[in-house]
Amino acid sequence: MIYLLVIVGLIVLGVIVTFNRLVRMRRLVDNAWSDVDVYLKRRADLIPNIVETVKGAADFEKGTLESVTEARSRAVTTQGPTADKAQAETAVGQSLGKLIAIGEAYPALQANQNFLKLQQELSDTERLLADARQYYNACVRDYNILIESFPGNLMAAGAGFKTRDFFQIEDSQERAVPQVSGL
Repeated sequence: MIYLLVIVGLIVLGVIVTFNRLVRMRRLVDNAWSDVDVYLKRRADLIPNIVETVKGAADFEKGTLESVTEARSRAVTTQGPTADKAQAETAVGQSLGKLIAIGEAYPALQANQNFLKLQQELSDTERLLADARQYYNACVRDYNILIESFPGNLMAAGAGFKTRDFFQIEDSQERAVPQVSGL
């Protein structure tokens, strides 16, 4: 009888520990996404300032400015850590990269302190965003492993815990190693 009570007690304890671990990991993933979202918002807030600075300092390609603005609008309206959000943010990064690269070709912009300051802020934000994405993906990895392995998978299925998607680059061109020549 005592053995049966000990076994039942251990099973109950295991269920409680597993459930609490699932909850803790889910909260870590949510918190990590919140950090990513803060940096995405910061980047989105910098874009209008960069666009206005570029407009004011150079006879700039209208299409480039429009693509940056359109990509920002799509990214701001897409919510949550989903594949759509990752795709929208990838488009923002690509269009911003083009804007900065073209902007660097204009000597008037290179002498503009506001542009240089915004460019530095954007660079800092991108670095912080990369770190936040990496942490988010690590949390998602650990959470998904917990959900997919025994005994977490038994608890997760019954308690409604679902795996999460990684926040990753969808564009194969961004993954490619840049070619450096002329060295």
